[in-house]
This record gives sequence, C-alpha cells and structure tokens, in this order.
Amino acid sequence: MDSSSFDRNKALDHAAQAKASWGTTEEYHEFEEKSKGRTKEEQQKLNVEMMEIFAEFGKIRDQAPDSAAALELARKLQEHITENYYTCSDEILLSLGAMYAGGGEFTENIDKVGGEGTAVFACRAIAAYCAGKK
Repeated sequence: MDSSSFDRNKALDHAAQAKASWGTTEEYHEFEEKSKGRTKEEQQKLNVEMMEIFAEFGKIRDQAPDSAAALELARKLQEHITENYYTCSDEILLSLGAMYAGGGEFTENIDKVGGEGTAVFACRAIAAYCAGKK
C-alpha cells in the first residue's frame, strides 16, 4: 500500500491540531502514552494498517452500510484505534466517521485508497455499527 499520504509535514500539522483540540482529554493522554517510544517505521506501519481497513471498506462500498461485512469493518476500525492510539468509544467513532466523510484531506485520502465514496460509506457503516450496539 502506498503510504505517500502520510508525509512528515502533514503528520506534524495533524499532531499540532490534535493537541490544540484534544490535548486536555483522557484519550489524548492515552494516545501520548501509547505513542511514546514508537519509531517512525512503527507509526508508518500503523498508518498503513488503518488505510488498509479503508481499502477493505472500498471493496464493499456497493453493499448496504449495515451489511455484516461493513459492520465487521467498523468494529475492526474501532479495535485498531483502541489498541494502537486511544480508547475509541462509540461516541468518538461516530465523530471520526463524520470527520472522515466531511470532505477535505481525510475524505480525499480515504477515497484515494478505497475509491470514490469510500469515506461516506465508512461513515454510514460506523453509524450503523454504533446504532446496532444500543
């Protein structure tokens, strides 16, 4: 998988934005702790793994967002974030889904690996996944 969408300057910019927005939250502190000591290569591997999940969403974007495959990918995404970054509650996952589909760089990067419409499909699958857990 091409990792060109993760250039260092963009990563630093995203890190600064994240700290400004969420630096006082428990999740951000957990993120800092889990990231501590992580090499550039290890971080790159995690980034690629996450984009591979979106590539999988892209392969099934013609299915219903509440299909078993789509719900499984939403679960897989939530677990990947929780395991490697911070505890990804359903509320956070829903917010991430909205961000992914909200246009701009996140949408572009996701659609680049999964095909046009993948970010919106992932957002809808995340919403269905979280709704099904209630």
